[in-house]
Amino acid sequence: MDLHAYITLIKKNWLVLVAAMALGLVAAGGVVLTATPTYTASTRLYVSVPAQEGSASTDLNQGTSFARQAVASFVDVADSEIVRARAARALRDGTTAADLAGTITTASPANTVLIDISAVDADPRRAAKVANAVGAAFSETVIQKLEKPSSGAQSLIRVTTVQRAATPTQPSAPKVPLTIALGGLSGLAAGLAFAVLRALLDTRLRTVQQLEALTRKPFLGALYHDAQAPTRPLIVTAAPRDPKSEAFRRLRTNLQFVTTEGRRTFVITSSGPEEGKSYVAANLAVAIAETGASVVVVDGDLRRPRVAENFGIEGAAGLTDVLIGRAELDDMLQPWGRQGLAVLPSGAVPPNPSELLGGAVMQAVIRHLEERFEYVIIDAPPLLLVADAAVLSSIAGVLFVAASGTARKTEIEASMQSLAAVDADVLGTIATRLPVRGPDAHRYGGAYGYYATDSGRPARW
Repeated sequence: MDLHAYITLIKKNWLVLVAAMALGLVAAGGVVLTATPTYTASTRLYVSVPAQEGSASTDLNQGTSFARQAVASFVDVADSEIVRARAARALRDGTTAADLAGTITTASPANTVLIDISAVDADPRRAAKVANAVGAAFSETVIQKLEKPSSGAQSLIRVTTVQRAATPTQPSAPKVPLTIALGGLSGLAAGLAFAVLRALLDTRLRTVQQLEALTRKPFLGALYHDAQAPTRPLIVTAAPRDPKSEAFRRLRTNLQFVTTEGRRTFVITSSGPEEGKSYVAANLAVAIAETGASVVVVDGDLRRPRVAENFGIEGAAGLTDVLIGRAELDDMLQPWGRQGLAVLPSGAVPPNPSELLGGAVMQAVIRHLEERFEYVIIDAPPLLLVADAAVLSSIAGVLFVAASGTARKTEIEASMQSLAAVDADVLGTIATRLPVRGPDAHRYGGAYGYYATDSGRPARW
């Protein structure tokens, strides 16, 4: 996923991200409200090896170096059981060494002879009292026990309290601003991870780039989602200045660059039903006819014919009557409109569509239509449901239609394999039902957001 894909992902899932962040903030607020405030008090000790009177500078340096080396070990000693036990006895409130475990932290600034001892407690006064008690207990332990010479002489190590622990006025935990910020960021990260995972696991076709990667065929056109398609199937005629109509004209132009050896017979199919193949076949034919070329639309879907309905003509008699020899081809062709467009409906639904479409009579019908018309457009059934489209692909170039948000990636791959198995000439792909509005709209239709309506006034759509 590139940067643009992530931006689109955020736009698509902004509601999920906001909800996840809100949950994170609520959870953090709950932690802040339910957590017991704790206070931290610290005391600072200075470890030194005093030099004797008249000592040389070398002795002073050695004493300082020894103190720095000793501090590295003393940091761990300050939180040892022996020190905690001595401090517990000094507190005289029933506290034990085990009670102090986990409440004491020690540290030493780098390259210094200082030791910081901190104590955490829910009572600020007790936190200061414990820190000072541990500091005093550490000093006594080092001087009187750990570093006391065997001869009984005074220890060469001196531990001095340079800063006693004061009673803190503000709790050290919970850190309200930090906790709230971390809660919000954690929720946002979880929401983003969910959005990315959902996008990676999404099996439906969403973008043109995915269609190109799955098919590895030329991309011919992007067609926008038309909510009125069921009641207004011929958008090119009904609203010629609509951006959706312009999309078919761009498809018509692109189609000129992929036709090989003058072949102008096309089979339009898809992987599954309800992807707009009949809608594409009808409107592409009208768009081509606008140029003055002669076009015929053949309803090759002998199972669920839609061409006659889309053009608003009678479809009771048509292609099946020609294939079984009951009628002549010229008698079944129905002129449509004032341009050189004709329609060959499917006729009655036969019991053996694949056999009829794959027979020699069908090939003869197509040859006759190619001699009479400049363009022959065949609306074929979906590839994965029946073998009709694969049969027709042997006599015409294939235009593969895939609907955004409907077609599944695995189905598109299976369709390409089916066409490759019969050595079909796939001229290109067409994406349908692309979003007019939303995060993906600018990819396909943003440049046409302003477009003149049929009334001549500019309008957004």
